[in-house]
Amino acid sequence: MIDMSAELVTALLMGGILVGVLLGYPLAISVGSVGFIVGLLLWGPGIIADMYYTRMFNQITNYTLLAVPFFVLMGVMLERTGVAEDLYSSLYLWFGGVPGGLAITTILIGTVMAACVGVIAASTMMLALVGIPAMLKRGYSKPLATGSVCAGGTLGILIPPSIMLVVYGPMANLSVGKLFFGAFLPGFLLSALYLIYIIVACLLNPRMGPPVPKEERNVPFVKKTVLLLKSLVPPLLIILAVLGSIFFGIAAPTEAGAVGALAATVLAMAYRKFSIKALKEASLSTIKLSGMILLIASLAFAFVGVFIRAQCGGVVEALLLATPGGKWGVFFVVMFILFILGMFIDWIGIVFIMVPIITPVAATLGFDPLWFAMMVCVNLQMSFLTPPFAYAIFFVKAACPPEFGVQTGDVIRGVIPFIILIMVGLVLCIIFPEIILVLPRLML
Repeated sequence: MIDMSAELVTALLMGGILVGVLLGYPLAISVGSVGFIVGLLLWGPGIIADMYYTRMFNQITNYTLLAVPFFVLMGVMLERTGVAEDLYSSLYLWFGGVPGGLAITTILIGTVMAACVGVIAASTMMLALVGIPAMLKRGYSKPLATGSVCAGGTLGILIPPSIMLVVYGPMANLSVGKLFFGAFLPGFLLSALYLIYIIVACLLNPRMGPPVPKEERNVPFVKKTVLLLKSLVPPLLIILAVLGSIFFGIAAPTEAGAVGALAATVLAMAYRKFSIKALKEASLSTIKLSGMILLIASLAFAFVGVFIRAQCGGVVEALLLATPGGKWGVFFVVMFILFILGMFIDWIGIVFIMVPIITPVAATLGFDPLWFAMMVCVNLQMSFLTPPFAYAIFFVKAACPPEFGVQTGDVIRGVIPFIILIMVGLVLCIIFPEIILVLPRLML
């Protein structure tokens, strides 16, 4: 056993993770191995082995995290139904004639699907496959087309039911149900900011998003109204099944996830997209994604055990509390650290590693825990759009048909305005905290 100061241990733990990630090792391996090696040096094999086994077992058997595979299955199964395509076809008729109308349609569909699919890969790819060809064929600028898909597709990580919120709750000892309803208005706020930007940008520069020719959308009012209502019913049923049962106190988030998975499966049957092969593929996708999340969760929870036992939490707290500017100075430093981490580390790792460390600091400073949690989640929305580690950018680039010649640089230029809008959303939630707090107070 080696005697080391808490400051040195903190540097070794945090620096070791960063080095491991930059060298290309999976986050779970980097987090788990760094914590285990440092713990082995500090306390020997007996203590660290027992700590790792106990904390990993407790995390994997956490009842709240059982909601993760349910929500993943719900999203994967819903992706197969073609709901997004139907919704796009109907909204296209309503907004196609407006400058930037197809980008507006993309954001609106992203908002609706966000309340059904909490899996970013599924929602972003759905929007990319139906939205990007439609926009680029009609002369939309590549940055606007790809940026709107990235922004709309990533709303699913914030607007409930969101995997991020399911994961965040146990880490901060907060009700997942309250997190769900605290996230609604911030999510809708971001959606509204995106829409305002698209409308203003396309009015100022119509070549960015020209209106669709009238002959392409010449459909009687009654017919397009019926099409819109028919396309809205399936996602609304999913939303009611999941979020309605939580809001009215009928089910906890875990049980609501199971209800949502069942509802999505029934919907796939109704759309005649269900088969044994489809069920097998959806199940394998669910196992892979859920397994990755739970592996990171268990190893990160064990890492945090080492971090806390070595008194590193006190080091971080003292460092943050020494920041000039009082509690708001600390808050902005935390937000900046999370923003930078989002460029290099998956949101899952940030939540599992950072949330247990920064949550006690926020409590010490007197911030409302639910408000602070939602500010972190809104901040992490940017992690999907900020290179080099930006899932949405790579999903969209991969989904773009090669004949359009979309480059990664086009996608990056497209997401920059939306990153700025998320920052604006953060500022608005600071000025008006009721945006986050009003709905959770109405829960039964």
